[in-house]
Amino acid sequence: MNVSMTNGTLNYLVKLAAEHKEDNLLLMQERDKTVAYYEGDHPSFFKEGRDYEVVENVGQVQSSGFVVMNNIPVSDEGRPVFEDRFKKRVGQVENMEGFQAIRILRPKKGNTYVVFTQWRNEQDFEDWKNSKEFEKAHANSGPQHKQKPSFIDGKPYITKYYMIQPEE
Repeated sequence: MNVSMTNGTLNYLVKLAAEHKEDNLLLMQERDKTVAYYEGDHPSFFKEGRDYEVVENVGQVQSSGFVVMNNIPVSDEGRPVFEDRFKKRVGQVENMEGFQAIRILRPKKGNTYVVFTQWRNEQDFEDWKNSKEFEKAHANSGPQHKQKPSFIDGKPYITKYYMIQPEE
């Protein structure tokens, strides 16, 4: 499965979604930032998209909900270790109340992986973040650790969005 994302104005991305109805393009927004999200079997049609391969996926990305993307730069030699950690993750995020989907996305260009999670709402995400399951999942490399794993190749950052369904 391929995933691609691109940024643009809301008007432009709504128009793009209308032109590609068969591709089920999803839109998300936070303040003045709007992102179009595509996942499917064929290559991206975005002119300036960020393309990914799916390392792992659970659940169905939906047209409503709250999205959190943990953007993590990973060294070339650290990629297998990083991916293996997620394949063996302990936290069972998919069993949390309000969980909708997770995608571990390997960049086709660059070094920044995206851990994409979708929740029913922002409170469900906050409940996950404050849970014992979250602590367990991040025991070796979570946000509270001063020393990052050796495979981290830069400063990770988080982006958050609300799925939107604009009128055409």
